[in-house]
Amino acid sequence: MPSKPPPLGGLRVIESAILGPAAITTHLADLGAEVIKVESPAGDYVRQMTWPIVEGVSLLHLHVNRGKQSLTLDLKKPEGVEIYLDLVKDADVVVEGMRPGSLARRGLGYDRLRAANPRIVFCNISGYGATGPYKDLPSHGIAFDTWAGLVNPEVDEEGFTTIPEHASMGMHSGPLFGALAVLAGVIRARETGEGCEMELGQSDAAAYMDWYRIESWKAYERPESEVTGNAADDYVRRAPGTAGMKEGVRYQIYESTDGHVLFMASERAFWKNFCEGVGRPELFERWPGAKFADHARGNRELQRELRDIFATKSSAEWIAFGNEHDTPIAPVNTPKTIADDPQFQHRFPWYPKERHGADMLPLPVKLRDEELPEPAMAPTVGEHNDAVLRDVLGYDTERIARLKEAGALG
Repeated sequence: MPSKPPPLGGLRVIESAILGPAAITTHLADLGAEVIKVESPAGDYVRQMTWPIVEGVSLLHLHVNRGKQSLTLDLKKPEGVEIYLDLVKDADVVVEGMRPGSLARRGLGYDRLRAANPRIVFCNISGYGATGPYKDLPSHGIAFDTWAGLVNPEVDEEGFTTIPEHASMGMHSGPLFGALAVLAGVIRARETGEGCEMELGQSDAAAYMDWYRIESWKAYERPESEVTGNAADDYVRRAPGTAGMKEGVRYQIYESTDGHVLFMASERAFWKNFCEGVGRPELFERWPGAKFADHARGNRELQRELRDIFATKSSAEWIAFGNEHDTPIAPVNTPKTIADDPQFQHRFPWYPKERHGADMLPLPVKLRDEELPEPAMAPTVGEHNDAVLRDVLGYDTERIARLKEAGALG
């Protein structure tokens, strides 16, 4: 039986993006889309940005631009613009991962792209979006998280404020939302023959990822007769999100003999399983708790009991206990130690450095009885100039030579 094409094997994407926003097409390339990264003759300087630098090239570039082809075009020259329009004619998507209007200033705004291909789906992804007072404000990835209220400043021993370690949200979630929206646009375009223009801000995506806390604070503006805490807390309001977990006891981090585990017996059934499993049924009898969402908030006596119990086994032994006794207990890993976790090792077969320049994680999507194609290594600047012009656009050798002589490729 012949192998199936990848899920996005029939999708062609033209990308004009620099730095992190280029990740919007990484997700598409990982699912098999053909992504042609159109770069200026100088190339996307992402190759020199951030750390680590792996044999002269940034990990950011190696990951974000894997599986793509690189074509250099000088869009200040009419020949370069015409090549771009030829690419658009048979493409499904154009992604502008720069400040809104960057392509339009080069004569390649949405109206002109649509004239070349009425089905084209155009998506701009920028820092703060195409509207609002911050739309022209330059930014980098952490700005989206501080703007969204995700990062609290820290103060060092000398009294200087510093950026704390945190998981970047906007620079990752923005491209993910963008990829989802692009595919929705393509589905409609293939049904109706009409494309669309869309845009999103990575800052918006960061805020949306924290909708639970933001909406909770908004809900708390209403009177307590309308918006309360939950029944297990006697309807007393907790701080929104994870801030409300600090006083939890049956839902809390505990130290094991070799690290930490997260205990999550907030349902009565799980709490009973745990007490019986550790041979302490009297704990359940004394503090049975509510049926749902009961963290035994503030119960220091119980917390001391649990602290002593969890200190008797290793983290791995507690995970095995959770499996055996149907109790939710999770490892507490770090970005460094997670690679040693058996679940991680099972779910994430590394793309090896020998083929990708650096060891990196695959897209966390699995198809039953199928393997997603392994993307090619991120390209060097203009690596696929001849291949794209010849194989995608059908230009002959003489035409390619004339375009090079005219400086269309830089």
